[in-house]
Amino acid sequence: MTQNVSPAGRTAQAPPTDPPPDRAAPPSTARLAGVDLARGLAVLGMYAAHVGPDPSDGGPVGFLMELSHGRASALFAFLAGFSLLLITGRRTPRTGRAGRQAVTRILIRSAVLLPLGTALTMTGTPVDVILAFYALYFVLALPLRGLRAGTLAVIAAAGALVLPQVLYLIQHSIRTGGWAPAVLHHDPLARISGTGGFLELLFTGAYPVLTWMPFVIAGMAVARLDLASAAVRLRLALTGGALAVLGYGGSWLALHLLPGAADAIDATGTTGSAMSLWWSDTAGDPSGGTPAWLLVASPHSETTLSILGGTGVAVTVLAACLAAADGLPRVRRLARPVIAIGAMSLTAYVLNIVGIWALGIEDVPGSPLPVLLGFIAAAALLALAWSRHFRRGPLEYLLNTATKAARLVR
Repeated sequence: MTQNVSPAGRTAQAPPTDPPPDRAAPPSTARLAGVDLARGLAVLGMYAAHVGPDPSDGGPVGFLMELSHGRASALFAFLAGFSLLLITGRRTPRTGRAGRQAVTRILIRSAVLLPLGTALTMTGTPVDVILAFYALYFVLALPLRGLRAGTLAVIAAAGALVLPQVLYLIQHSIRTGGWAPAVLHHDPLARISGTGGFLELLFTGAYPVLTWMPFVIAGMAVARLDLASAAVRLRLALTGGALAVLGYGGSWLALHLLPGAADAIDATGTTGSAMSLWWSDTAGDPSGGTPAWLLVASPHSETTLSILGGTGVAVTVLAACLAAADGLPRVRRLARPVIAIGAMSLTAYVLNIVGIWALGIEDVPGSPLPVLLGFIAAAALLALAWSRHFRRGPLEYLLNTATKAARLVR
């Protein structure tokens, strides 16, 4: 979502496939459409972050672009957890042979996404490609697939509260300890690809596993719920709104009320006022030069407040999309292009990166608005045309074919 990138150019990740319905508790077609609608919105947010105008340009367009930055990434990570349970058993975990086959499918997907994401990173585009990070998210979340919604929610909350501080200490050690080059020298992924390898995926990249797993686990918790219930969707929307207020509002209060916090951040060399960092990354990336950075909630700041805010937005968006798809047929018809994009989000994501590479786009973000509109129109037309004849997108089909080897598991 150059993040892993420059603050404004963070890439939003794309759930890599359109998983089949959960056999234990088949979701309705409308409900799956609601999930695809949320995925599609995340794809559009990713496009805005990659090939849209720079949010620092200001105005209504700049404001809309800023809304997509980081929030789309969080939504993608959140939906990754949801997708994992669609494969391994949404309401009831699959067990026995079916469970082993589902786990194998996830492992095969991860084995495909890791080299695919690494290859896209090696193209040299100014986009932080998230697919390799996705591969680790899926593998690390697998041991949690059998837990109840409440337990998953507690784990996600605990991770959001603790892991950002742990990551801060680890990154500080990397900057000052001088041990990272030795680790990279023995990292096979780093040596083969010329990237930051597993050190980047775990700690130093734009979507470090340590602080993005709470999004994934939160998505798993929501997937466990009875999403056919309007009351459950309403509670989700209220919970999401409360988390967003807690995250972004808490950061606003901290930056305004804690003496010296904003000044300490400004002293580290921000490109704008630290006071905007309660929701925006236009002032720059966290430098780690002061613990005061832990008080911001800007996208990709890897703080507790940022995770709370991003999770709140993701939960609210999914609740709204599920409600619209289930109860508002007209909205569902109008949103068909976005739903079609969401159903082939891996293909849309990869084509976006390939398009940026082919066009030689070097400023991410920073393209004129017509470029963004062109990318969106091309993706929508392709998705609509493809969906008339096929259930899965091209890359989704290939990925699903690769996972058929899981049927051999006994």
